[in-house]
Amino acid sequence: MTETAVASADAGLSLKELARRNGLSASGRLPSLPEYTRQLWAYRHFIGAHASAKMTSALGNTKLGAVWQVLTPIINAAVYYVIFGVVLKAHGNMPNFIAYLCVGVFVFQFTQSVVQTGQNTIVGNLGLIRALHFPRASLPLSAALVEIRNFVVALVVLMGIVLVTGEPLTLEWLLVLPALLLQSVFNTGLGLFMARYGAKNRDIRQLIPFIMRFWLYGSAVLYPVTKFADVLSGWQLQVVEANPMLVFIELMRHALIEGAPLANSPTVLWIQAAIWALTVGVGGYVYFWRGEKGYGRG
Repeated sequence: MTETAVASADAGLSLKELARRNGLSASGRLPSLPEYTRQLWAYRHFIGAHASAKMTSALGNTKLGAVWQVLTPIINAAVYYVIFGVVLKAHGNMPNFIAYLCVGVFVFQFTQSVVQTGQNTIVGNLGLIRALHFPRASLPLSAALVEIRNFVVALVVLMGIVLVTGEPLTLEWLLVLPALLLQSVFNTGLGLFMARYGAKNRDIRQLIPFIMRFWLYGSAVLYPVTKFADVLSGWQLQVVEANPMLVFIELMRHALIEGAPLANSPTVLWIQAAIWALTVGVGGYVYFWRGEKGYGRG
């Protein structure tokens, strides 16, 4: 009997079409943004466990352990108070300058810690990245989660300081929660941005201390925000008052300190905070996602 050749159904297809028909994809393919988000959600338990391990390893070898989470901003606030409150008298007759200063220092250090840890999350975990397959955003998200937990603990201490210095407990204290949420979104996006940028440009580590110091002095942390109006006006003053760190600090001061002077009305501050959180949060996430294929290579 004569054998009859049967043409394959895949005959004549290009390699790309053949791979698509059989459910294959290119190695190292950049997933779509929704797909990447689903992957991160699937790794949420890993992110939480990694954050807990980082907290334990960071403070487990010290005698005071987690106490350093609140001691550090308290010591910083004490140093700044002696220099700017006692020596330089930069308080400008602020009735409760101690509480005003402490709020600024605690809130600023929250963002500063995320920036400092975020820029090292890829570079400092190359062994893990090259050994295991997982969405790389898990690492900066884990670092941001650590700092959020630390700030929540520090925030309880900050509230105690504000009460001890004479501020009343009011309903406006509830505004701390949305302010914390907006700053956390902003910080997370900033941490994601710094993670990718720090992986590409190692020299940024040397510049971070100077950048953060300049940002500190430009955010009315150490002196009343009203001093800006004494030397600036017009668009220059508007640009300075739109500084995201100044906005988040002002919101927290508005919530905790009765009658605290503000750069803008509370409504304007909330709008600015929401814009900064959305812009930096989403922008940092997209920026990091775009570099997913390159982390750990080279």
